[in-house]
Amino acid sequence: MTTNTLDIPALSRELEAPLRHRINDKTKPLGSLGKLEDFVLRLGLMQGTLTPELKAPIVLVFAGDHGIAQAGASPYPPEVTQQMVLNYLSGGAAINVFVRQHGIPMKIIDAGVAADLPAHPDLTSLKVRRGTRNALAEPALTGEEVDLCLVCGAKVANDCIADGHDALLLGEMGIGNTAVSALLISSLLDLPLNECVGRGAGHDDAGLARKHTICAQARAKHGAHTDARAALAAYGGCEIAMMTGAMLAAAAARKLIVVDGFIATAAAVVASRIHPGVLDYCVFSHASAESGHAKALKKLGVQPLVDLGFRLGEGTGAVVVWPLLLSATAFLREMATFSSAGVSESNAGKN
Repeated sequence: MTTNTLDIPALSRELEAPLRHRINDKTKPLGSLGKLEDFVLRLGLMQGTLTPELKAPIVLVFAGDHGIAQAGASPYPPEVTQQMVLNYLSGGAAINVFVRQHGIPMKIIDAGVAADLPAHPDLTSLKVRRGTRNALAEPALTGEEVDLCLVCGAKVANDCIADGHDALLLGEMGIGNTAVSALLISSLLDLPLNECVGRGAGHDDAGLARKHTICAQARAKHGAHTDARAALAAYGGCEIAMMTGAMLAAAAARKLIVVDGFIATAAAVVASRIHPGVLDYCVFSHASAESGHAKALKKLGVQPLVDLGFRLGEGTGAVVVWPLLLSATAFLREMATFSSAGVSESNAGKN
């Protein structure tokens, strides 16, 4: 996958006026369904149709370890990445509860877990390396490893699309990845690093101070990269890079991308710096409680659907908002129009 060969189609803007008419002709005051109207309009432009639908979502959770975690970037030890992947495969995590609730299939992708994982029907093994290198001492990934992650992520997305999935709900797991995401977001969006570093998985004040120091040291080592691939190489990680590749491939196929929280947003930032058109196909599910997420979303010029105070990752926010997205397509499909229901329209603006 290269910038030169990637083709992300523009939204079908020629359908905007007729789609707005369909939305506004429903038996409701103009704009009264708020973000649902905004979403279904954009979904129609994504899919190039006046009758947008969502029928076959899939949750993709990308997992990878980070060398920077060895320095204490997370309150949890690095082995928790492997342990949580096993928890996903046994059905015991929050994301498992939510996908069962909504009947959405899920795949776990081993992008770079620092351990061998058992074969499992829900696990796709694409391990590029057993955890990234420690960004405090050297680049986390080589350029070749970054490109391989992008290609592998694109393959995951394309395989899902070939299987008939029309929406990718993206999440992740990786101890230390909020630190890496803070470094990526700060570098690529030109935001102060100290505003992007947060408590992650639950640092106390001492741990947060240590995390700030670690991130500042990594920045001093590598500088603030403005090139997406260079930033991924400097800081990592495999799961973020694979999510990036999946986002780019999904957008190229005009498929909906539902972005989870802070780390998934970091991948969207990276993807947008490779091809800005990817953001046309992204819906940002929720406002993470992680420091820096709101600033990143503002800099991207996007708004999340909800704010539930989440900071879990795993794709949980993306799955929780899925019924809202289905409600948007349902009202456009099923709601009566003023003429069909015999309801008088508003006179506002007619005089």
